[in-house]
Amino acid sequence: MHIARNWRVRNQRYSLKGELCNHCGSKIFPPRDVCPECTKPAYDPFQLSGLGEIYSHTTVYEAPDGFQTQTPYSLALIKLEEGPMLTAQLTDIDPNDVQIGMPVEMVTRKLSVEGDEGLIQYGYKFRPRLIHQAA
Repeated sequence: MHIARNWRVRNQRYSLKGELCNHCGSKIFPPRDVCPECTKPAYDPFQLSGLGEIYSHTTVYEAPDGFQTQTPYSLALIKLEEGPMLTAQLTDIDPNDVQIGMPVEMVTRKLSVEGDEGLIQYGYKFRPRLIHQAA
């Protein structure tokens, strides 16, 4: 990823900023010019909570270039509390302990280091969320 693109996507990568469709009420992530539900313009910014649950997951053993030192690692399809689904790497959990339905929360972590300049790319990952129950 180039520096210019990194700056363009920083709001969605660092804080899960999406959009709200004024026409149908859908919460959209990543931001798009058109709502995928009703195909009308969706321009209003919307802050997603970063809370969700694991919908599906897999463990990567043969990683693409740049990620070999992280193997094995888990990737999950996360269903956010607001409705959108996204794919993210899981962190702070052993791949054998990942379960469908597990509550998770977004955290900002280092994704990669790019080029000779050593530009560090940060972005969202998800970790298990502790659910506090009332006594």
